Parts: sequence; C-alpha cells; structure tokens
Amino acid sequence: MDAFELLLNRSSFGKLEAPAPSKEQMELVYRAALRAPDHAGLRPWKFLVYQDEHALKKLGESFLEAKLKQNPELPEAKQQKALNMPFRAPMIIIAVTEYQEHKKVPEVEQVVSCGCAVHGMLYALQALGFSGYWRTGDLAFNPYLKQSLGIKPSDEIAGFLYIGTPKVRINKPDQANPEDYFFVQ
Repeated sequence: MDAFELLLNRSSFGKLEAPAPSKEQMELVYRAALRAPDHAGLRPWKFLVYQDEHALKKLGESFLEAKLKQNPELPEAKQQKALNMPFRAPMIIIAVTEYQEHKKVPEVEQVVSCGCAVHGMLYALQALGFSGYWRTGDLAFNPYLKQSLGIKPSDEIAGFLYIGTPKVRINKPDQANPEDYFFVQ
C-alpha cells in the first residue's frame, strides 16, 4: 500500500475480532508510534498493553471497580457493560500523556505529541491489515481508574485504543473538503 493511499483511506472499525497483530507486527506498530513529533525529545507518553484474556479480564475488573467508586449505585446492566468493555477487541492499548516540566514544551504540546504517537499506531495497524478504534469516554477521566493502573494523578489517559481485525469492512468515510479547513493567507 502506497503512503498516500494509506493516508487518504484510513478509517476506524468499531467491531474488531481476533486475531490481533503478532508480537513482531506490534513491534513495527510501536516503532511507528515512537516516530511521533516530539519537541525536545521528551517522549511524554507511555502505553499500557492488554493482549490476552487474563489481562483483558483484569482490565474489565478495574473498569468496574473505578465506576463503582464513582457511583456505588451503578445499575447491574452498567456493571456488566464495564466488565465486558475490554472484550470489544482482542487487544487494548491505553495511551497516557506523562507530563514533564519543560520551559519550552507546554503541556498542550505534550498532549498533541501523545496523540501523534497514537496516530502513528493507527496508520501502522492499517498498513498491516488490522484496525484500531480510539475511544475515550468517562473512564479516561476517572481518577480511581488512573490510580488502579498506576497512572500519576497529574498525567492523563489520552484514550483507549482497541485493536484487532475488522469484523466487517465498511466503505471509507466521506472525504472532508480541504477548503473548509485550510485558509491560505
């Protein structure tokens, strides 16, 4: 697949199944992420990878525990949903922005750098024939989940990247018109 074909045709697939990429394929995905623009070479990110049934089950338990700490009256249906969320895909990567004090690199730039690393992963996955779906939701902002996962209170979950093989190929989304977003001065 040529680079422009990849760039112009990437799309997300919400329904993912096994197989997930192999260890060797994920090594390429990780390397693509680490090529993200990164002012001052801070690498203000870390990625928590959950890729087997045991790890996904533990993550679901962490999701449920965090939701119950915020709302002890959480209905049973929502409790089950929290437990099952990690099983939407055979692999999940939690992207975390790890802020670093730097006089020339503000926090916003560090958030964008982490986002660029995720962007690189999404394109690498697509190039390998897989897909990723970037989700956030309320758990990304849940302090109990951050604590459970060993994420510092000052750092942020940038998103949950669900990874696998698309169940159903859909048509690519309509292309946006560049004239609506780019204004030559």
